[in-house]
Amino acid sequence: MKALLLSEYRRLEVVDFPTPEPATDEVLLKVEACGICGSDVHGFDGSSGRRIPPIIMGHEAAGVIAKVGSGVTEWQVGDRVTFDSTLYCGSCEYCRRGEVNLCNARQVFGVSCGDYRRHGAFAEYLAVPTRVLYRLPAELPFPEAAMIEAVSIALHAVAVSGFKKGQTALVLGAGMIGTLIVQALRVAGSSHIFVADPDKSRVEAAKGLGAHTAIALAKEGADASPAGAILERYPEGVDHVFEAVGFGSTVKTAIASVRKGGTVTLVGNIEAQVELPLQAVVTRQIRLQGSAASAGEYPRAIELLASRQIDVSPLISGIVPLERSAEAFDRLYGKEPNLIKVIVTPDSN
Repeated sequence: MKALLLSEYRRLEVVDFPTPEPATDEVLLKVEACGICGSDVHGFDGSSGRRIPPIIMGHEAAGVIAKVGSGVTEWQVGDRVTFDSTLYCGSCEYCRRGEVNLCNARQVFGVSCGDYRRHGAFAEYLAVPTRVLYRLPAELPFPEAAMIEAVSIALHAVAVSGFKKGQTALVLGAGMIGTLIVQALRVAGSSHIFVADPDKSRVEAAKGLGAHTAIALAKEGADASPAGAILERYPEGVDHVFEAVGFGSTVKTAIASVRKGGTVTLVGNIEAQVELPLQAVVTRQIRLQGSAASAGEYPRAIELLASRQIDVSPLISGIVPLERSAEAFDRLYGKEPNLIKVIVTPDSN
């Protein structure tokens, strides 16, 4: 099969690679679409430490079952499916509680780190255990189905925050995940959603998808905090802030924008360590909540996409064949303006 191999940092090449043979409890997936995640772009140059070459990256994918393992009975060749990017064991204490994202033996497709190497879906075929498979409705196109993983992350962030219908929220960062959190909050019934980002086009796009107030932050120089605009409308601050960037400065902004007793949910994960305004957190009794991947939100994500209650089509910037996927990585790595999500379409024909 053809596959996009990260052979060394900042070097991607389409190579011939052995087609995997599905194990007893696995299916062989013919990949129809796979999204380039921001974590893949960070792994491309080695900055994340989680894409150690050689590795086939890619974990946001959908396709058609081409072959089933000898012990598989509930799935058939031709079924349209996607899969949870987190491969969990199903038997540890976290899995038994439904917290599969915290599995003690957790692996992620397309990731190579010190503990494991598992090839991903920037390839024509991928072997996938049935325990992480999900059926796709016929009306959901494969490029949009490749966004289910990202939607599940947004839904999980809203779920673990403890958000309640009618509450107010600020989303910091209007990239893909931030914009999907905006849509998840709209579906959940937020009374007012602020979204803030230095990119004016992104916040305006997020406003079109459900945010009530778009705040274009100053890129440099003047105070870039949206807290002033928020406090003007809600003097106590908002009930929830979702930090979808991962910088120390935006974590501080989140804490400054939430009301006493409110919740800051940390979704972004770029800087490994950040400085924390501890007194503000303690004296204002602010809850800091981490959010990692997803845990059971795939069915809801599929339902919301199929019913168009969440729309991912404006976030798809381009669809490219496997042969041109290295070029797409270069464009994303170079931070080309207005480029959010690129979908790769491997094709074995």
